Amino acid sequence: MHDHRRLGRELGLFDTDPLMGAGLPYWLPDGAVVRHTLEEYVREAERAAGYRHVYSPVLGKRELYELSGHWDHYRDDMYPPMELGGEQMLLRPSLCPHHALIFRSRTRSHRELPLRMAELGGMYRSERSGVLGGLTRVRAIQLNDAHIFCTPDQAAEEAAGALALISRAYADLGIRASRHRLSLPGGGGKYVAGPALWRRATTLQREALDASGVAYEAVEGEAAFYGPKIDVQITDPAGRESTLSTVQIDFHQPERFGLRHTGPDGARHRPVMVHRSVIGSVERAVAHLLEEHGGAFPPWLAPVQLVVLPVGEDQEERAHAVVREATALGLRAEVSGPADGSLGARIRRARLVPYQAVLGAREAADGLLAVRLRDGRRPGVLPAAEFLRRVEQRVRARGTALWEPA
Repeated sequence: MHDHRRLGRELGLFDTDPLMGAGLPYWLPDGAVVRHTLEEYVREAERAAGYRHVYSPVLGKRELYELSGHWDHYRDDMYPPMELGGEQMLLRPSLCPHHALIFRSRTRSHRELPLRMAELGGMYRSERSGVLGGLTRVRAIQLNDAHIFCTPDQAAEEAAGALALISRAYADLGIRASRHRLSLPGGGGKYVAGPALWRRATTLQREALDASGVAYEAVEGEAAFYGPKIDVQITDPAGRESTLSTVQIDFHQPERFGLRHTGPDGARHRPVMVHRSVIGSVERAVAHLLEEHGGAFPPWLAPVQLVVLPVGEDQEERAHAVVREATALGLRAEVSGPADGSLGARIRRARLVPYQAVLGAREAADGLLAVRLRDGRRPGVLPAAEFLRRVEQRVRARGTALWEPA
């Protein structure tokens, strides 16, 4: 069983410092590579699905979160206000109020809908010290968030499209959902009023789940304060379940913010907001990937994708040339030479690198590489150009497969 906290430190991905504070990890170079690659993957997938990306501030006035309902229903998880120039400012606990303001910043037409607005943005939760741990419970979160502004007739289809994005991402990352949960309100006063809107949102989310063909179970007491949600649950090696990805259909915030668009009839109509996150927080996603793969990330996500291993000093110049060729193809490659130890020790040290290329005197002279895969397979001795091309194709295709037959 893998613990992402131990692995993260052993592999030099992230760490913490008491002077920075609990629940505030920092990313080391290899961890930053994983994070950046994951973020770019999500941005690319979103662009292909018709999303437009924005940036919004991590601060907002208290009045903003009073309007959204966060101050009344979510205050215990927010940081206290900061007094700035006679105004109370707050670190945002969520991105949706900011996106609602961007939507209403100008007149919108029905021709713009569905308007898919995405952001990889920071948000902040005042987590108790006792629940903080590694990357799974942190106080500063980088969230893969998006909000789709659409008509009620489009909402179920947009939610189903979000579920499809999530399913594809999980396949590419080599992780799986343990279950899908339709999270409904429970007792108590933590939910906004509006029974008719709750019922309508729930019906649309059931339609999205049914259209996606995924099994799900309804659970009371797990809804967001403003509406029901679809939670995509994952389970860690210790059997602990958590939510990684979500899809929510929200009638509440468009009403609170007075959002409108001009319909085909020339009248003003209220849109629906579909909240969705493909990989949830980057922190929790990386934590789960570490524990799922034991640090052996899918080839496209690995911090180092190829290590070239010259047998002796005479082959080092050629090894560096191979790395330059790999880098020109967009691969992350490095040389591990004789100064780093015996060949056997270097191979063991690179055990999590997807591709190893041993370079002896014959290989260096003939433009060849003796190829080894992380899983122990040895495809044989290949021309360097052919090997690099095949690795580049495998990385570009994403997914978890290390090698495809020629």
